[in-house]
Amino acid sequence: MSKEDTVSVTEGVQAPDEVTASDQAPPVQSAAEPQPVDTSSQEIQALKDEVEKNLQGWQRTLADFQNYKRRVEREQKDLHQKTTLDTLVKVLPMFDDFERALANVPPELEGNPWMNGVSLILNKFLKLLDESEVTIIDPVGQQFDPSQHEAVGRDEDSDFPSGTVTATLQKGYLSGERVLRPALVKVAG
Repeated sequence: MSKEDTVSVTEGVQAPDEVTASDQAPPVQSAAEPQPVDTSSQEIQALKDEVEKNLQGWQRTLADFQNYKRRVEREQKDLHQKTTLDTLVKVLPMFDDFERALANVPPELEGNPWMNGVSLILNKFLKLLDESEVTIIDPVGQQFDPSQHEAVGRDEDSDFPSGTVTATLQKGYLSGERVLRPALVKVAG
């Protein structure tokens, strides 16, 4: 091959200094380049104050919500307990009837399977009271307490000192400090 037959590869390519402006890509701004910001220390402080205000508002809202949640849980628990105790108060007269019935069983029915069933029902009720943390007030021999006892008679012939409960006519019931029903009592006079 001769020199004339050789085609120059570089003939159609422009040299780097020959590149025209239209061939150049437009300048790209880098995202990493910071834009000049005209912020004064007052503006920065104002933004910090706003952030602090928003943080405090959020913290207050969170605390209010937590308090609300605790209050609702406590109210639900109290309502459940009150409903349970109100139901027990309504059932107490039936419990008294069972006790009176078992205290006055005729001799010919003692040992009867039916009477044993009634006794089992009474025992289940006592277990229910115990599980509900209800205690029985049977204050014979104790000093009369008007917050737990209701005096319905005076016992003049008693050997007990004056103001002492001599007989319980109807048992009372307590749930913690709350009197569900006061005991009906006779007091020595």
